[in-house]
Amino acid sequence: MKPAIKVIGVPKDINSSFMRGSSAAPPLIREALFSASSNLFSESGLDLDQFGIWEDLGDIEFSGEIEEESFKKIKTFVKDILASDQKLVSLGGDHSVSWPILDAHLDAWDTLDILHIDAHPDLYDSLLDNKLSHASPFARVMETGRVNRLVQIGIRTLNKHQREQAEKFEVEMYQMKDLSKLSSLSFSKPVYCSIDIDALDPAYAPGVSHFEPGGLSTRQAIDYITGFKGRLIGADIVEYNPKRDFHNMTAMVAAKLLKEVIARIYHDNG
Repeated sequence: MKPAIKVIGVPKDINSSFMRGSSAAPPLIREALFSASSNLFSESGLDLDQFGIWEDLGDIEFSGEIEEESFKKIKTFVKDILASDQKLVSLGGDHSVSWPILDAHLDAWDTLDILHIDAHPDLYDSLLDNKLSHASPFARVMETGRVNRLVQIGIRTLNKHQREQAEKFEVEMYQMKDLSKLSSLSFSKPVYCSIDIDALDPAYAPGVSHFEPGGLSTRQAIDYITGFKGRLIGADIVEYNPKRDFHNMTAMVAAKLLKEVIARIYHDNG
């Protein structure tokens, strides 16, 4: 029997607004995951080294397609995986790749709740005249009208336009300055979790393009991912930029989050 949880790499960063480099992330996250300095046990006690829990499908290959065609390729790849009732964790790439991935998930499910962990709301209608920007995926997602709830945690860069967008789309936003007000999270619909590594404070994850001090600790991020009430059915981990990493520290953080996400999906859908 084939594992029901798949992992794919989506090495695209052309929609990054400040610095590219996240397209190189997927193989380095895998390398950190299998590092001899650690092991494949999640904090829940699940041994990810067991056969039948998950399978790595490698990276989607791109060959110079225009961006709209690249997004269609991503969506088609994801839809083919979900068609067999398999669950998916995707490794970016910049955050723009979350839009076609989520679009495919919304075709597969009647509706979804989205847990978005990030320093940025990524709700720009367009950034630098690019509606496919890595700063816009959740504007594209919410425009579909197919999302039940979008809950954002860790935000600390909210400007006037994105505040207006959040109000327009009725986003439930927990900025870092107000995080003490968030005691627990509960979802009624299947949950997709999108994790931007820059949600973490740069002290924990320096390998990101956009340093934004005052962020989550690694412990907080893990607790939000593993602690909410609901059923996790898919996730992505994006915006790790190896160009800015230090001793592969951020790669190890991304690998740690990957382990906990796989384990959570396994337990929720077993």
